[in-house]
Amino acid sequence: MNLSIGLLAKAADVKVPTIRFYEEIGLLPEPRRAANDRRVYDADAVRRLAFIRHARQLGFSVEAIRNLLDLSDNPERPCGEANALASRQLHDVETKIAQLETLRSELRRMVTATCDGRAADCRVIEALAGPSADA
Repeated sequence: MNLSIGLLAKAADVKVPTIRFYEEIGLLPEPRRAANDRRVYDADAVRRLAFIRHARQLGFSVEAIRNLLDLSDNPERPCGEANALASRQLHDVETKIAQLETLRSELRRMVTATCDGRAADCRVIEALAGPSADA
């Protein structure tokens, strides 16, 4: 399989600049070059890009993806590090969810306390302003 960068982008459902970026930061190896100096990619590049894309969708950092790719490239290594990376990511996601639930509760409180009067009496504006200096 010999793919141009455009065809690779379509096959992996990413944009061409994303591929170049991943090459620059070392997540994707430099491709071989055709006689006309164009990049030529193979099926491994499609698989690797799909791996990176899925890991990014799950919120893994570039450094975590680098570590996961290294493990994938060295299948004889134990997978404890992959488990640890996934556990850390799960913890980060759960923390973000808790923060979002707090935000949702605050916004619900603000929305249910709305008023139809003047902005000076608006509960949303009042809540965003925080506690008054008189309190």
